[in-house]
Amino acid sequence: MSASPESRQAEAGLVSAQFHRVRRSKVRFREGARPPPREAARRPAHVARMLALAHHVESAIARGLVASAADVAGQLGFTRARVTHLLDLLLLAPDIQEEVLFLEAVDGEEPLSERSLRAIAHAGTWVVQRERWCEVKASF
Repeated sequence: MSASPESRQAEAGLVSAQFHRVRRSKVRFREGARPPPREAARRPAHVARMLALAHHVESAIARGLVASAADVAGQLGFTRARVTHLLDLLLLAPDIQEEVLFLEAVDGEEPLSERSLRAIAHAGTWVVQRERWCEVKASF
């Protein structure tokens, strides 16, 4: 025979607690308040790292450590076209290069793509590059 609805409510109690997931290989839950939110992960932006690599490659060629960009491509496992793309970043105006080197990716969100930066580099004179850079910079 079944119990009456009133007795069921008296038997069952409502338990309330806060749980948060602990990131490990197994799912475990801890009782208590959530931990404070973590700080945003910051790292140099991809375009900043590629510009730094371009300066390094140019320096290696100038010092005679490698004969040409084609040799660099072979040593790094890049295509010659990819090395050319990297070296194209050196066409940017020096003040733009400085700003790019200080860009950061926050929680994996890149501020701009390398392709859009290369488009600025191919814009022509440094004056035109600076105008386009201001337009792009306003978007992030």
